[in-house]
Amino acid sequence: MLTFIASVVIFGLLIFFHELGHFIVAKRLGIGVIEFAIGFGPKAMSRQIGETVYSLRVFPLGGFVRLVGEDPEEVEEDGSFQKQPVWRRFAVIVSGPVMNFILAVLLFSLIYFAFIGVPVYQSTAIGELLPGGRAEQAGLMAGDRITSVAGEEVGKWLDLVALINAHPDTEIIIEFERENQLQSITVTPQRDPQAGIGLIGIWPQTRMFAVFPSLSLGITHTVSFLRFIAVSIVKMITGRAPADVVGPVGIIQIVGEVARTGVVNLLSLAAIISLNLGFLNLLPIPALDGSRLMFLVVEGIRGRPVDPHKESFVHFVGFTVLILLMIVIAYRDLVRLNIFF
Repeated sequence: MLTFIASVVIFGLLIFFHELGHFIVAKRLGIGVIEFAIGFGPKAMSRQIGETVYSLRVFPLGGFVRLVGEDPEEVEEDGSFQKQPVWRRFAVIVSGPVMNFILAVLLFSLIYFAFIGVPVYQSTAIGELLPGGRAEQAGLMAGDRITSVAGEEVGKWLDLVALINAHPDTEIIIEFERENQLQSITVTPQRDPQAGIGLIGIWPQTRMFAVFPSLSLGITHTVSFLRFIAVSIVKMITGRAPADVVGPVGIIQIVGEVARTGVVNLLSLAAIISLNLGFLNLLPIPALDGSRLMFLVVEGIRGRPVDPHKESFVHFVGFTVLILLMIVIAYRDLVRLNIFF
C-alpha cells in the first residue's frame, strides 16, 4: 500500500507540474485551453471555468492539456495553437520540461529548508559527528569550534575540511574551543578508499528555514544532476557505460523501497525522476516534446511548416516504438523482480 500511495503521489506531482507548464504558458499567450486533466480514463470529477474544463480522471497516472487547434477541425478557431507564431508554440511545448526542472529545484530546496537545514560554512563549529568515527573517538563534541588544524588556523568550515582531507592516515593536532576554553586533541584522519582523502566524521552546523540559501542549494543540486544525466546518456550512447534502463515497473519498485527510508529520500528521488523526465522530454525523440520542438526549429528555418501528415506519421511511428520499448523494459523489470513463475 505504501508503494502504491508513494508512486501515485510522485507520478501525479511530476505529471501535474509538467502539464501545468504547458497550461500556464498557453494561457499567458492567449492560446485556448479546452481541458486540463490529471490522470487518464473516464472522468472522476470535472468542473468548467471559463473556456477550460478541469478534470480528474479515474486512473491518476498520467495527464494532458488539450489546446484549441490540436484537432484539425479547430485549426481556424480563435486562439488556435496551430495559428500561433513559431516562438509561441515553442514556448508552450518547452514549458513542460522546464517545469520539471523547476519542480526539482523546489524539492531539493524543500529538503534543505525544512528537513536537513543549510550548512553554515562561515563557522567552524561542529554540528554532528559520525558515531564511532575518528573525531568522536578522539573526544570532539557537537558545538566545539575548531580553531586550527595541523598547526594552521582556520576560520571557515571548508578551510578546515581541506586541511583534514590533505592528511589521510597522518596524525594531526586539532585545536578547538569548548565553553570558552581552548583545548586540543590528536587524531588520525581515515583514508577514504575511493577519493583517497582524509576523513574524521564531522559535519557543520545547519540553519533551518533559510529561504534563499535553501533555494541556492536547490539550484546547485539541480544543475549538478542535469550535468550528470547528460554525461551518463552520452556515455550510454557511445558505449562507455551499460544501457541499464529502468521502466515504470522498476521505478515503482524503487519508489516503494525509498519511501520506507524516509521523506527526505523520497523527495530527493522525486526530484531526480523529475529531472530525468524533463531532460528526456527535450531529446529529439518522436512523440516527445523534443521532437515537436525540432519540427518547430525546422519550420522557423524554412519559413513554412513541415507537412502535417509527415509530422504526424513520424510521431505515430515514434510513439509505437516507445510503447514497444516500454513493454520490453517492463518485461525486463518483471523478470528482475522474479514476478514470473
